[in-house]
Amino acid sequence: MARWGACIVAIYAILALATPVLDHWGVLPDPNAGLSNPIDAPPSWTHWCGTDRLGRDVCARTLAGSGVALQVVLLALGLALLIGVPLGMASGYLGGLVDRILVLVMDTLTTLPVLLLSVVLAFLLGRGLPNAAAALCVVYVPQYFRVVRNQTAQVKAELFVEAARSLGAGPLWILRRYLFRNVITSVPVLLTLNAADAVLVLGGLGFLGLGLPETVPEWGSDLQQALTSVPTGIWWTALWPGLAMFVLVLGLSFLGEGLEQWLSSTPQRSG
Repeated sequence: MARWGACIVAIYAILALATPVLDHWGVLPDPNAGLSNPIDAPPSWTHWCGTDRLGRDVCARTLAGSGVALQVVLLALGLALLIGVPLGMASGYLGGLVDRILVLVMDTLTTLPVLLLSVVLAFLLGRGLPNAAAALCVVYVPQYFRVVRNQTAQVKAELFVEAARSLGAGPLWILRRYLFRNVITSVPVLLTLNAADAVLVLGGLGFLGLGLPETVPEWGSDLQQALTSVPTGIWWTALWPGLAMFVLVLGLSFLGEGLEQWLSSTPQRSG
């Protein structure tokens, strides 16, 4: 599953990198240009996936949407990692009042449904790529915090950590040298699974009109605009962005499940 998932994600990454180049060379039409194209045209040699109600090329918008989705997801989860992992390690190692306060804050965020919390944050922050990434980041920070905190609390009780502490090693040295590489092994699995979930949440924000601006090609907003077209037989406006989202989520899920199986068979390092 990891190989299949990695191949699917790699294809999307290649498409995300190649689409701007192909657009610049004129191989693909501008995803926002629709004035000169026929409206709601079915798939043809001119427009491989057809056009939407504004005359925009569905193939160009679907391919461009892959790059947008990967940008937002990578930015959001990268920020969530940078925030959640250090907080989880500090909470699990220090304990006491710091641990109780951080756990209370993270538990409060966790009680809210992911989509509901992201909708509220996106509404408060406004539409835009950085704002959408920030909304998703806040949603996923508690997940990294809880996983890393629990792992840190377990590993800090190991004998090699006690030995390092008895030899005079400070907290920062122990966290960096002994704890980090033992607790970080569970993060890649969570990262890939969260990426799959983040693609769906981003699509949900776009579907509700709270994600990215209308000028940015995004699968969720394209599906929302296709609501009025599909009942009239214009099925291609919803098929391709929906299929692209489904395949990417499937690939990320395969990658996460495969990594989990592989890492579960790898013994921990004691430092």
